[in-house]
Amino acid sequence: MLEELISFTVDETDAGQTVREVLQKRYGVSRRLLIRAKFKGSITRNGVLVFVNEKLQAGDKIAVMVEEEAEETVAPEDMPLSIRYEDEDLMVIAKPAGLVVHPTGNHPSGTLANGMIAYWKKRGENRKFRAVNRLDKDTSGLMIVAKNQWVHEQFSRMQQIRTLQRTYRAIVQGIVESNEGTIDAPIGLAENSFITRQVRPDGQTAVTHYRVLARGKGMSFVEVKLETGRTHQIRVHMSSEGYPLAGDDLYGGEREHIGRQALHAWGLSFVHPRSGIAMSWEEPLPSDMEQLVHQFFPDYPCKEMT
Repeated sequence: MLEELISFTVDETDAGQTVREVLQKRYGVSRRLLIRAKFKGSITRNGVLVFVNEKLQAGDKIAVMVEEEAEETVAPEDMPLSIRYEDEDLMVIAKPAGLVVHPTGNHPSGTLANGMIAYWKKRGENRKFRAVNRLDKDTSGLMIVAKNQWVHEQFSRMQQIRTLQRTYRAIVQGIVESNEGTIDAPIGLAENSFITRQVRPDGQTAVTHYRVLARGKGMSFVEVKLETGRTHQIRVHMSSEGYPLAGDDLYGGEREHIGRQALHAWGLSFVHPRSGIAMSWEEPLPSDMEQLVHQFFPDYPCKEMT
């Protein structure tokens, strides 16, 4: 079955260029996807198949179709979804803590992927679940879901060139002395573990920027921005500095005040891959973290949390 990769109307800027040049340079279609479209899909101009070396004229309507990747095997399951934005290309979802993103051996159902497939099927849409940024089960906050292969590829490129901005808020144990700082320490799997990560010299490059929003009663409220996106990056980096996240017993935190790591994906910003419009979202803290802020940082302005 074919799915639309991208469609557009040629403007004066693109006139005179070849189909290949416009698709690759302006729309960022990778060579891999272009080859798939040529041999396992179709590229049409005004509804007629076109060669990629043909030159375009203003007003031409280009449509690129590709064969769908492996059929989605995730079963649809109805569940409430907190959709913050949706268009033809992408969705921004607010994930609650406790929800697994994609089925695993330990969580074969009841995941965000199951809910998304059910949502699309109700609308008569046959889509594959493509999460752009994944959040741990017990991390809450904003996620991006790409609705087609081209958009997923564009976000992968944004992550590589670091134009997809992700901002987190966390409550850590201990008083962070510096008002702001950068943790540049490689992360890899801990010895004899398939889950736990640690800072280690042979790990993957990992860079985390933080700034302190408030201090009080043995805790610090911090804002964190990721330059890289390693598994458990914030949890590992903050713990390695002596400030484990409250509730994160995997990395030295205590669950006295909260039953999960106090980590929330608070902000997202990027330039929309199709429209070129800068977009951003902020998601208020969930109730368990908001309660901790009131408890440990009573002077912190509530208006900044929402």
